Amino acid sequence: MLSFLAARAIPTPLGQVEWCGRHCARSAGMLLAACRVTGTVKVGETVAAIAEAHRSGATSPEATIALTCARIRAHGDPAVFIALRDESDARAEAKAMAARHREELPLYGVPFAVKNLFDVQGLSTRAGSKINRDLPPSPRDATLIERMEAAGAVLVGALNMGEYAYDFTGENVHDGPSRNPHDTTRMTGGSSGGSGSAVGGALVPIALGSDTNGSIRVPSSFCGIFGLKPTYGRLSRARSFPFVASLDHLGPFARSVADLALAYDAMQGPDADDAACTTRGLEPTVPLIANPVSDLRIAIAGGYFQKNVFPEAVEAVSRVAKALGATRVVEVPEAARARAAAYVISTTEGASLHLDRLRKRPNDFDPAVRDRLIAGAMVPAPLVDRAQKFRRWYRTRVLELFKTVDVIIAPATPCIAPKLGQVTFTLDGVELPVRANIGIHTQPISFIGLPVVAVPIPLQPMPIGVQIIAAPWREDIALRAAHVLERAGVAAAPAPRGL
Repeated sequence: MLSFLAARAIPTPLGQVEWCGRHCARSAGMLLAACRVTGTVKVGETVAAIAEAHRSGATSPEATIALTCARIRAHGDPAVFIALRDESDARAEAKAMAARHREELPLYGVPFAVKNLFDVQGLSTRAGSKINRDLPPSPRDATLIERMEAAGAVLVGALNMGEYAYDFTGENVHDGPSRNPHDTTRMTGGSSGGSGSAVGGALVPIALGSDTNGSIRVPSSFCGIFGLKPTYGRLSRARSFPFVASLDHLGPFARSVADLALAYDAMQGPDADDAACTTRGLEPTVPLIANPVSDLRIAIAGGYFQKNVFPEAVEAVSRVAKALGATRVVEVPEAARARAAAYVISTTEGASLHLDRLRKRPNDFDPAVRDRLIAGAMVPAPLVDRAQKFRRWYRTRVLELFKTVDVIIAPATPCIAPKLGQVTFTLDGVELPVRANIGIHTQPISFIGLPVVAVPIPLQPMPIGVQIIAAPWREDIALRAAHVLERAGVAAAPAPRGL
């Protein structure tokens, strides 16, 4: 069984955190300096480069894990990781990996971390909550962790998140807010805030998160990294804590498109433990991402998606459209109704899941989460029925668009990352609550399970993301378009502050 740092009830300065097992042999600062001198892979290196350095013997998985642990210990934000694996345990796994067929391991020795709604053997799956701290340690890893490790990756810890994934800000009342790696006074976005912060801050090259209404795409946008929300049912959700089963997706964050594709390919495959998981065979994307996009029909989402945006979102979409040669504008039918229906389904399914907890321990919830769940419990059944019927109609209509286009471009968020604690912003002259409206452009897409790559556009003073949306099961097309943008320098994950 893996060993982990005991979960913290409240955030503490990193220097005061008690680590499980043996401490680093040297202080974080000394080890970081030593690693730079001895030729260990550099901070922020790509997954492919890390794996190749391990295969060639230029460095070892052990050294990379040591560097990763040192960098996490030296990091100034105590609310990124909520639990860290015992370093000696992780290094032992990395050392043992040398006996395996390393040429067959695409993620050989690559460190990664997961949002704490993934079951991790030996760790309670808190899902950002106080209540779940009473759960016993998980007896087995989530399927996607097992698949990442089978591909050679090494798990180093579990990451902060919004309570029960019902969050767009990355602010957690129990563990403290995730902070943006480019400006620590700003939000990471949520609910996969720790995942966005860890990858955006170059603490790990890959993190896993979840996306129900935008929780991969929003942190990707705010933290300036690449994120993939795959087709609904593409990646197994087995042994992860749910939010809205009919909308939940799991997927990776990375600092490059190639890294995103490597992680995604490693996690593909049917899984009988998730009833929604596809029975389709493996459909690798890594061999395809470098293909040109000249044969793709690319359009810009108009109407709804060109409203409720700040100038930075308009600029980001304009840059992407120009780089991809997109001039056609398409109307996504009834997108505003789709967002409203997504709200109805999310709040009612979420309320049903948590009803017993709401009755027994209402005061242990984040009040904002609790109140939305209580409201969901009171939504009349006929409204839920209408939302589900509309969902079927909307899916049919949107899929008709993909008969004439291959890619649709849309904003990922209406603005750059708001300030921590910011309650409202003004969209199209109307003052609106931040928390509820950050996902205004993501919800109509995940509502029908379309695959999306969020690409970071490095504007000043902060990055912002754009959605590259494809038809179901065509993650390869979205990744191809994202790769073209990356090669052109239009999309890039900027270095975090201080690196």
